[in-house]
Amino acid sequence: MPRSVMVLGAGMVGVSVALHLRRRGCDVVLVDRQGPGEGASFGNGGLIQREAVYPHPFPRALGELMRIARNQAIDVHYHPLALPGFVSPLLRYWWNSEPERYLRAVLAYSRLIATCVDEHLALARNADAMALLRPIGWMRLYGTAKALEAAAAQAEAAQRDYGINHRLLDGRALAAAEPHLLVTRAGAIHWTDPLSVSDPHALTLAYAGMFTGEGGTLATGDAATLARAGSGWRVQTADGPVEAESAVIALGAASARITRSLGYAPPTFGKRGYHMHYTLQGNAVLHTPFIDVDSGFLLAPMRAGIRLTTGAEFAREDADPSPIQLERAEPVARGLLPLAERVEDKPWMGTRPCTPDMLPIIGPIPAQQGLWAAFGHAHQGLTLGPTTGRLLADMITGAAPFLDPTPYAPARF
Repeated sequence: MPRSVMVLGAGMVGVSVALHLRRRGCDVVLVDRQGPGEGASFGNGGLIQREAVYPHPFPRALGELMRIARNQAIDVHYHPLALPGFVSPLLRYWWNSEPERYLRAVLAYSRLIATCVDEHLALARNADAMALLRPIGWMRLYGTAKALEAAAAQAEAAQRDYGINHRLLDGRALAAAEPHLLVTRAGAIHWTDPLSVSDPHALTLAYAGMFTGEGGTLATGDAATLARAGSGWRVQTADGPVEAESAVIALGAASARITRSLGYAPPTFGKRGYHMHYTLQGNAVLHTPFIDVDSGFLLAPMRAGIRLTTGAEFAREDADPSPIQLERAEPVARGLLPLAERVEDKPWMGTRPCTPDMLPIIGPIPAQQGLWAAFGHAHQGLTLGPTTGRLLADMITGAAPFLDPTPYAPARF
């Protein structure tokens, strides 16, 4: 068991890793260029997605591929000049989405996500953050009876195979549950197990506050300065160099940039996303987050207002923000809910760190003693942060892992 560990990256995953390590008696320094939760953990749908046992596969139906190729969709947008850089990881993503391979990914993913709600609750109770976690689930809305029937069959399978709970709402029940919807839909699947987070940034800050309150240290520094220091690791911070016996890379989409210089180059790729908050007209309310399947984006009630989150944008890492998806989504969203003014002057943008086999990278980095990975969580960094923190802390401290970490091992790439 190392006496000292530095964790690079103060998003939900990094904060959770640092907190679990500190609770096992390690001296832990959490290093980031920004404050806790100011990266991709700041902008997301705010859902602890217990139901998300099925990771997003690469589309394989020709019609769906043609729809995306036209580059006019709300849920997917790409920069044509950026596509050459995505060819290799996306081909591997397509290969891993073959039905039999995808089912293997689902099995591994379902085991990792099974305890996500319990892991968050265990931290939130001690962090005085329970008020941020709302046990209201979220909904998927369907425009036709045929689509709703197919979704209901899938939901029944998820309940049978993975213990995922849901309610089936017909159009009348949906209208009663959300009386300020401006459209009529055939019905909805209400996933009842997930938690809805009213302020994801505040939740990360609460966990970070618990970390420092229990003796952990926050430092401002640049992960690009990570280097060997004898048998351990060193990184430069605003207060000078920090050394530790072990280091954890939990930098989300930026992680591979750091590991590549150390001989480990997983084929990760980033999906950019945007969000904007809106007020509602008059006395209108939204009770439950929802995705209207025909529209392709999430609307969620947050502290700051109604958050509209976009789908996936594929762009070069250094490309300027191009909130085309938000511009496409906003008028559609105004047809779903009586949205009023934008809360912010400009949309937030962040990048989701993805892997071609749809599983995060958690464990020891090959050929680098004392170097560990905790990244590649795609859309589920908020959901899986505490679970990843517990699992990696088990491995680093030599405890028996509470679940088999083999499917997530860095050595698979």
